[in-house]
Amino acid sequence: MSVKAVLGCMYGDEAKAKMVDFLAEDADIVVRFQGGSNAGHTIRHQGKKYVLHLIPAGILYPGKVCVIGSGVVVNPLELLAEMGDLEAKGIDFSGRFFIDPRTAVILRWHKQLDQMGEKELGKARIGTTGKGIGPGYADAVSRVGIRFADLAHPEYLEQRLHLLARFHEIDESEVRLVKKELLAAAEKLNQYIVQVPYLLSEARGEGKNILFEGAQGTLLDVIFGTYPYVTSSHVSAGGIAAGSGMNPGSIDQIIGVFKSYYTRVGEGPFPTELNNETGEMIRQQGNEFGATTGRPRRCGWFDAVSSRYSVILNGVTCGALTLLDVLSGFEVVKICIAYNIRGERVTEFPAHIEDFKDLEPEYIELPGWYDDISKIRDYEDLPEAAKQYIRTIEDLLSIRMKYISVGAERNQTILRD
Repeated sequence: MSVKAVLGCMYGDEAKAKMVDFLAEDADIVVRFQGGSNAGHTIRHQGKKYVLHLIPAGILYPGKVCVIGSGVVVNPLELLAEMGDLEAKGIDFSGRFFIDPRTAVILRWHKQLDQMGEKELGKARIGTTGKGIGPGYADAVSRVGIRFADLAHPEYLEQRLHLLARFHEIDESEVRLVKKELLAAAEKLNQYIVQVPYLLSEARGEGKNILFEGAQGTLLDVIFGTYPYVTSSHVSAGGIAAGSGMNPGSIDQIIGVFKSYYTRVGEGPFPTELNNETGEMIRQQGNEFGATTGRPRRCGWFDAVSSRYSVILNGVTCGALTLLDVLSGFEVVKICIAYNIRGERVTEFPAHIEDFKDLEPEYIELPGWYDDISKIRDYEDLPEAAKQYIRTIEDLLSIRMKYISVGAERNQTILRD
């Protein structure tokens, strides 16, 4: 029996889904505990491409149970559409997919509010996906939100919708339409509603293996990220218990996922960003375009300062270094080891957004490599320069990279024992 968590330790897009997919073979249950359809988890297996936004990556393994915990925010219409796409590809949900009744519901109103809010912020916009995630979480915290449990009580649901419409100064004539949409979705989704804390407690008592799947990345955590350019949920390890009901003392292993270089989508600070040919080369070789928005990702060198911050916050027990193959072809690769802020050398991740404005990264340079490493499956077969790069990151973060990804397919993963 084991309870593991796979968490992104950067600004998201670390290839967490690939690692969850790789590890799900030994799991009985895979659980999402935060975020919503703003997540874009891409998996390639046997020549097929799967893009998941709400459903845990373990769904691609027949028989694995996949769970959406109460810390996730879900648009029922988007969930049904995603399920439909997967069913068309042969994925069966019967008896292996569950949603907690406490899960918050994202409405069309939330998407409208999200998009209007970004427009009103102008140059100060956050760069959200426009999926309504922030307003959905805000309503949950303000105690005016709708939860999946409400969909089983039509009269109560209508009362709550009228309350929410008044709260946001929305024309209450829209309530009937929204209620109709929700009840129609509920007819299809009610069979999947299960109290997740009991499900997980029973599974653990039976000695089953549980795998938690994080969305976004630690540096976007609503508390510990680059506020206000953050997501609206607790992305770090502390969010697992609150977003699933699993006893926090039950987690045996935290697997931190790190890209071999850094990327970010949307606004916000990015100390190692490369607005030059090198950055564009990384973007093209890594196909760095958002799975949810299609936006080109900002690219830069590996940042050991922020990565070590993530290790501390999450209590990372071992690491996964992904997309190492993307760095093939560079004569020199760099790693940021410190920041220079207004003349002071700093090795702590800044707590305030203003401190990033005058920040200059301090780099070390390492030799690059030109070999195609995508077919390598044994760590010792990697080019010496690639191994030196991995060892340097391990030393800087004080963790071991147990998993090395050298391609998008499930089998393009080096497991170090």
